[in-house]
Amino acid sequence: MDFVDQKRRQLGRTSPEFHCFLNDLPGNDFNTVFKGLPVFYEKLKAEKGSDFGPCFIAGVPGSFYGRLFPRSSLHLVVSSTSLHWLSQVPVGLHSGTNAHLNKGKLYISKTSPPHVLRSYLDQFQLDFSTFLMSRSQEIIIGGRMVLTLIGRKSANPSSEECCFQWDLLANALMDMVHEGLIEEEKVDSLNVPFYSPSPEELMHIIEMEGSFGVNHLETIEVEFNTSNDNDDANDDTKGQQVAKSFRVVIEPMLSEHFGSGGIMDDLFYRYGEQLQEYFTHNKEAKLINVLVSMVRKG
Repeated sequence: MDFVDQKRRQLGRTSPEFHCFLNDLPGNDFNTVFKGLPVFYEKLKAEKGSDFGPCFIAGVPGSFYGRLFPRSSLHLVVSSTSLHWLSQVPVGLHSGTNAHLNKGKLYISKTSPPHVLRSYLDQFQLDFSTFLMSRSQEIIIGGRMVLTLIGRKSANPSSEECCFQWDLLANALMDMVHEGLIEEEKVDSLNVPFYSPSPEELMHIIEMEGSFGVNHLETIEVEFNTSNDNDDANDDTKGQQVAKSFRVVIEPMLSEHFGSGGIMDDLFYRYGEQLQEYFTHNKEAKLINVLVSMVRKG
């Protein structure tokens, strides 16, 4: 909105009306967001003047791996740090005898057999293609889509840059297995619905789907977020702070799988210690994001 407002002022035009849709899964608490809208609207008016907008904001619950909006109704779509989450755990992570193929790991690892890597890529290709196909029906010709997601630079999907966080969490879980705190079968049976693609993989899927033309694609190295509003944050190591940030995202999935046995505090403390040791020996470790901007073809 800032860019559009700046541009229309340069051109001496009246402000367009803005209609912004916020999308998340139905379990998201949209009411918390909506309660903050009056303050947001007042801030817009104070910063941009009474001739701005108006701006209307609405929530749209549902999975973005499918249609969400009427045909040709969107001018701009922005997705930030979401598309690395898959619609489901990849199929094919078990052998013909139903044995786990990725034992002791939660995600792709250097020890994962090739079939596991292929299964994860296949699921990402299916999901991302579905996302592109759905948005292509909703975005007007010439409309733009900007996506940011966790990815990797390497062509190797088991490279350390994109897998070490999951490897360390698996290590913390296996330590608890060896101490008799959780069952090994529970770890072996857990695979996260996540995939960090390379730029080349993204380009290939976009070109194969065919509805969008890419005008910008880059990888960005991001510092691991260690900010925390908690007063005790200064007493935490970087590893513990990153573990707390990670916990916010993945604890619901882990609690559903392992049950409410009270292991989460212990698990994420161990995870923080594992991360701290890793950061001590890998001071340049960064989170890799992939940014892609594309335009709906005619």
